[in-house]
Amino acid sequence: MTRVSASQSLLLVWLGCAASACSGAAASGAATARVQAQEGARATPTLEGVRRKGFVQCGVSTGVAGFSALDKEGQWHGLDVDVCRAIAAAVLGDATKVRFTPLTAAQRFTALQTSEIDVLSRMTTITFQRDVQLGIEFPAINWYDGGGFIVRKSLHVKSVKELDGATICMTPGTTNELDVADYFRKNNLKFTPVVIDPVDETTKAYFAGRCDAFTQDQSTLVAVRARAPNPDEHVVLPQLISKAPYGPGVMANDLRWMEIVRWSVYALIDAEELGLSSSTIDQALASGDPNVQRFAGKTGGFGAMLGLDADWAAKIVKQVGNYAEVFDRNIKPLGIERGLNRLWSDGGVLYVPDLR
Repeated sequence: MTRVSASQSLLLVWLGCAASACSGAAASGAATARVQAQEGARATPTLEGVRRKGFVQCGVSTGVAGFSALDKEGQWHGLDVDVCRAIAAAVLGDATKVRFTPLTAAQRFTALQTSEIDVLSRMTTITFQRDVQLGIEFPAINWYDGGGFIVRKSLHVKSVKELDGATICMTPGTTNELDVADYFRKNNLKFTPVVIDPVDETTKAYFAGRCDAFTQDQSTLVAVRARAPNPDEHVVLPQLISKAPYGPGVMANDLRWMEIVRWSVYALIDAEELGLSSSTIDQALASGDPNVQRFAGKTGGFGAMLGLDADWAAKIVKQVGNYAEVFDRNIKPLGIERGLNRLWSDGGVLYVPDLR
């Protein structure tokens, strides 16, 4: 049996206490880090700012029919505009409490990063670089599109591959620039870019004959054709050369704001699936359907989880409508098919999580 001297015993006790102290300090440091992380996650600078000033500052396009454009009375209309109004209805209880900032493609991300706007709702394609490098979060997808081309019928072009050697009008700061370059390189085709900003000036250049074709996402091109002096003289080619899922963008420093933007978009889609519309929502509040009860805020307590009123989703539908109403009001009149943007139950890909 090994004998331990008194001095050795004291040394062992001292080392044990020191180790315990270090362990306690490490645990305390870890706990402090956790608290700081939780406080950071709870920080709501954008949401608090919106409530303080009493309106949502929304970044939109400089004018694209169906998505964000001014009418003759100076009022904004479009799918992207209605997303902003849905957010205002959820947060402030009033869909009219929105102010719009028209932005070019090159301006939009800086405006969001510098807090000039609270949310970017501007036909913005979600990409890896925009998400990861620019630090912008896209909480939900509200439109599925893809890059395409419009040409004059007089050129007798039937396919994108027949545009070899063409001059192509495009807007800087868009995914369309890279999409065209990639497609033409992959297919050993040549083209000459004519880069003009903003999109309404690009459109004018195409109509003035400065280029053979104009590239944008296909729904935009359908709207462009509708605005042409003689629409029948132009054709939107049927082929898509890229994917373009659109969604509103927010900064990553406000988790609660991100969640509100996400579920405001989801509410528009979910309402259509539940058969709730602006004209039926009041009667539906008395429904015994558990899904409708949760949506209306009668059960579940979901509004409180977002820091909103219990009936936040019902306010969106009452004041803005459901997704089908938004589409029919803004995009359908342009002759754009709903296509992929139908509900999953109708053959589309719109599909959102349940409110539960």
